[in-house]
Amino acid sequence: MPWNEPGGNNNDKDPWGGRSRKGSKGNASSNDNIEELARKLNDKVSHIFGKNSGDGGDGVSKAGILLIGIILLGVWLFTGFYTVDSAQRGVELRFGAYQQTTQPGLHWHLPYPIDTVELVDVDKNRTAKDRTHMLTKDENIIDIGVSVQYKIKNPEDYLFNLYLADYEPNQSLGTLYHVMRSAVREVIGRNTMDGILKENRAGFAPDTLAVMQEILDQYKSGLHVIKVNLTYAEAPKQVKDAFDDANRAREDKDRYKNQAETYSKKIIPAARGKAARILEDATAYTSQIISKAKGDSSRFVQLADEYQKAPEVTRERLYLETMEKVLSKNRKIMIDSKSGNNLLYLPLDKLQNPNNNNSEKTLSPAISGGLQQQIKKQRTQNQNSRSNSRASSREAR
Repeated sequence: MPWNEPGGNNNDKDPWGGRSRKGSKGNASSNDNIEELARKLNDKVSHIFGKNSGDGGDGVSKAGILLIGIILLGVWLFTGFYTVDSAQRGVELRFGAYQQTTQPGLHWHLPYPIDTVELVDVDKNRTAKDRTHMLTKDENIIDIGVSVQYKIKNPEDYLFNLYLADYEPNQSLGTLYHVMRSAVREVIGRNTMDGILKENRAGFAPDTLAVMQEILDQYKSGLHVIKVNLTYAEAPKQVKDAFDDANRAREDKDRYKNQAETYSKKIIPAARGKAARILEDATAYTSQIISKAKGDSSRFVQLADEYQKAPEVTRERLYLETMEKVLSKNRKIMIDSKSGNNLLYLPLDKLQNPNNNNSEKTLSPAISGGLQQQIKKQRTQNQNSRSNSRASSREAR
């Protein structure tokens, strides 16, 4: 039967858990105990912070005030803990005055408003940029753009020595921006336009960095310039066309100059080699002529001495040597017909030609042997006639 049906025993069933309500008295007693404990605890807390609830008073006791003060003091002191990251440095200030710089880690300071902490990021690469027109040494206007990268090297100097050492939301308000402009103007003013655009373009960045760092160190700004980049350097738009024409003319000049230098480097060594060869040939020819002249003069002196000793013999010998030299170059052959020997027809003109290699091939062995005998015989007769003439000249003496 349902618990809520008429006539049923509704007190024996629990509508929610199906349990009997016989133990309801035990639960009531336990609830009373809990309420009693809560009342006693409330009385103790009320006794600490004021009078008992039964007294009807609302005042606060001294112990309560002390406890509240201790809790508030603990909370206040706990707010003095702070953490410094590895890329940061902590600068502690006491009533606005510098106390110390803390390294990365957990630290504690007197809570606000006695001490405060400024966390400064010293590992962050910061950037400042500028682009403007400036006047060069040769009184030309140049459109130049510069980018500077820097870090904070001394947090104390960075915070206290300068007002707005740098200001990233608006760089034109920071000291670094004005130092950058001043350094760039100084370097630009020391160089010509061609020097900035071409000749000394690589040296612009180191010179600007050195000037900037020197000024920042004098200000004790606590900033360290890492790198300076020349991002843009051109003539102004109003004169860019004329400047480009001048650059092209300058490039043509350099190209023609290089071509001329290349040609001179090629032709000059060749001319020097040719001149040296001609000088060596002339020197050799001079030595040859001088040596030949000395030899001829020495031979002539010796011949003159021999001529004085035997004029006729020497004269005849000179005549014969001369004729032998002259006739040796002649193709005609003279044969003594009085020798009584049979004259053979020989192709003497071909035999006298040394360039004719086929002459020996056309002659038979008998003809070539007879020719050799005839030549030997003629040579023997010539030698005998020479010896006879020499003997007769001696007898005449």
